[in-house]
Amino acid sequence: MGHLSARSVVQGNTKAPLGLPHADGGLPGPAVGGAGVLPVIERRLTAIGRATLSVPARQALADRQLTEGRSVLDYGCGRGGDVRALKRLGCTVVGWDPYFCPGGRLEPADVVLLTYVLNVIEDPAERRMTISRAWELATSVLVVSARLTWEKSKVSGEAYGDGLLTSRRTFQHLFGARELRSYVEQATGARVVSAAPGVVYAFKAEEARLAFLAQRIVPDAEWLVSADTTSAIAALVHYVERRGRPPRLEETPRETAELLAHFKPRELKQLMRESADPEAVAEGAKRSTLNALLYLAVELFNGRGPFGSLPHSVQLDVRAFFSSYREACRRSDRLLLKLRDDGYLRGAMNASSVGKLTPTALYVHRRAVDRMPTVLRLYEHCASIAAGRPQEWTVTKLRHRGREVSWLDYPDFDRDPHPRIHSSYLVDLKSLEASHTSYAHSTNRPLLHRKHEFLARDDPDAPRYRRLTEAEVRAGLYDHPHLIGTEDGWEAELVRCGRRLRGHRLVRRTAD
Repeated sequence: MGHLSARSVVQGNTKAPLGLPHADGGLPGPAVGGAGVLPVIERRLTAIGRATLSVPARQALADRQLTEGRSVLDYGCGRGGDVRALKRLGCTVVGWDPYFCPGGRLEPADVVLLTYVLNVIEDPAERRMTISRAWELATSVLVVSARLTWEKSKVSGEAYGDGLLTSRRTFQHLFGARELRSYVEQATGARVVSAAPGVVYAFKAEEARLAFLAQRIVPDAEWLVSADTTSAIAALVHYVERRGRPPRLEETPRETAELLAHFKPRELKQLMRESADPEAVAEGAKRSTLNALLYLAVELFNGRGPFGSLPHSVQLDVRAFFSSYREACRRSDRLLLKLRDDGYLRGAMNASSVGKLTPTALYVHRRAVDRMPTVLRLYEHCASIAAGRPQEWTVTKLRHRGREVSWLDYPDFDRDPHPRIHSSYLVDLKSLEASHTSYAHSTNRPLLHRKHEFLARDDPDAPRYRRLTEAEVRAGLYDHPHLIGTEDGWEAELVRCGRRLRGHRLVRRTAD
């Protein structure tokens, strides 16, 4: 199945110790400063103390890769901040570092963390051996993180090898998002998934990779708590309405299954027929069908496997809602091909019940993303799998030309009537490259208007935001839209119209 190339649709010695210095404290490399003079590179100076988990460790924890019962090796742990934090969270974790923790146990572990290590190794051959050794030690998943090229403004130094030699005598090789993904794939021979900007997962088993994709794309239907037979029946009916099909025994929580064990199968079927709302079941079946198509399309973007490799719940959905796996794959292929069609995408954006459509893009709040048409959800998911979705974001921006997805962070969206942007992370699906823009220290930042338009119509906050917009329109604040896109312009219009904001209420401005 799936000979279609999805990307074309959108255009040594493995026992070498990590970072082991030579006797002179440096490693072979191009001369710097004078003929035949090798620099002394102090890798240990790149290790920073951490009071909290690093971004990659937090991402792995959020993605349920660091779970109870799994062993963890922090390979190149530096000062051991992640090791201590993970131990406090109950993880079975050990750390090893050639300078700070050379006595750590270098033994295979379910999860190996290689956190910002590749950046600081100036010898390309040793860099490759390091990731190969980390891959050998991982029995389930290797989590690799690296600093990306958009951090270049934070690193100054002179050219050295394929990176920079800083004034502190440390080395940095900054990866492009596509480069990091390809580098890990080539070193491990595994298909990898970008979990976040600069963080990729390489799974030992293909089933584990597919299960991770399913976890992100087709979340399991939640089960209601079952305390007695009545609540167990209610939980069963709720599942049927949400998923559009009866659950298999292995999908049912143990306590619910035990409470329903005295029913015969035909009695349970009768209960579901009599108790479930047919319209809700039909809506659940539609949702599950579209989620399965979305999953299969995203899977093709990263390489599709045989039916038996799919997560069990996805297999059951395919059996329930499609005539065959082949038919499901054909439909998902057609969905993926629609990403090439500007007119189709624009039509989907026009038809979307959520989001704010501008002449160039559709903007959707993260609370409403799952309500977008399936082809637009696929658009966003492909970008996230290719280069990672950031941990902090508020609004996604989907361009209807150029195939670019951005995640925009407005941390005060719910508190500020006109929130200011904090950062933007953009992924170009044609080049699979990414860029990042920070507005943290900017003056006169862009801000949002008409907040209700970014949300679903039934969002509980939408009426309050809509009332504010209507008041601002009546006051004449949107008469000159080209002036109000930034902090200074917006404040000037507030003054011109004699208004100010009190929370999400517009009031008259009074003289001081």
